[in-house]
Amino acid sequence: MNFSTTYPSPIGKILIEASETGIRKVTFVDDSWPDSEHPEELLNCIDQLDEYFSGSRVSFDLNVDLSTLPPFHQEVLRLVKTIPYGKTRSYEQIACFLGNPKLARAVGQANGNNPIAIIIPCHRVLGKKGDLTGYAHGLSIKMKLLQLENPKNYLPQIKLFQEVSAG
Repeated sequence: MNFSTTYPSPIGKILIEASETGIRKVTFVDDSWPDSEHPEELLNCIDQLDEYFSGSRVSFDLNVDLSTLPPFHQEVLRLVKTIPYGKTRSYEQIACFLGNPKLARAVGQANGNNPIAIIIPCHRVLGKKGDLTGYAHGLSIKMKLLQLENPKNYLPQIKLFQEVSAG
């Protein structure tokens, strides 16, 4: 049996889906997505997302269900889940950890198909030189999540320009 609900995060509405074994999907959706009740199985996820967005949670303690994904994608996402709060890794670093730096593009595809955003922090994966590369929910949301976790390293661009002109 599958359950779903929406969560009104500070940066956009999030759809949460769960199976009987764990969270299966956390994805940003259009504001017109219909609201629903919060089934008991999803309350823990909602509580942890509240804590994350308020800054009091740096890791998630939730069961996730990746059973519908190919084995390589599951392996990549398990590694992505270990990236610490406020830190980033490159696609190439993850590929090297898997034993083959040439897998960077495949790592990017697996990361791009992550169905459980935020909980599996694919927003923490950057290009080789630290550049913001694709994010399924848009680069502006990726930047907002990085700013939330590490505001000193990911200042909004307007603040950078204000600091330069004030100096």
